Amino acid sequence: MSHALEDLRPARLWRQMPLDQKQSAAAAFWEDEQAALEQAEAVSLIARQIKFRPKSVLALPVDKQARLLASIAQVSDLLAARLLVSYHLAHQRPMMGAFLDALGIAHEDGLIKDESPTAPDAATLDKGVAALKAAYPAGDVARYFWTLLWQDPETWGGLEGRPEMQLP
Repeated sequence: MSHALEDLRPARLWRQMPLDQKQSAAAAFWEDEQAALEQAEAVSLIARQIKFRPKSVLALPVDKQARLLASIAQVSDLLAARLLVSYHLAHQRPMMGAFLDALGIAHEDGLIKDESPTAPDAATLDKGVAALKAAYPAGDVARYFWTLLWQDPETWGGLEGRPEMQLP
């Protein structure tokens, strides 16, 4: 089953993630200093789910907040996208670096140095995709590629429609 950018939204990918990865993503999310807006949304969601005041949710230990957030299936695309980014930054740096190395893109621990990278040509992208496909689980590769595509469709548009984008 192939997915187009329009029909596989971040919230849907979040719902399909294994629970242990959701919990890892949620734990990383609470540590993400760039996620204040999405954290406020998450606190509100958790508060509604468990019938607590937002202030009480904030007083919970981070691991409890992470478990509660991971258990919520219906989140906004904005929140899901931030959860996916937080997850990759905290847990998938080796894969991110391997992909950028295979593409010949300068990076620091998996983060592209250039503020506005140019889109890799098809042959270069093929090489990078093949490198990840050979070294990492298909689900992890697909989640990473979707996250890249949502973050920067201009640079990573060449990923769309590839078989490696399919979730197992």
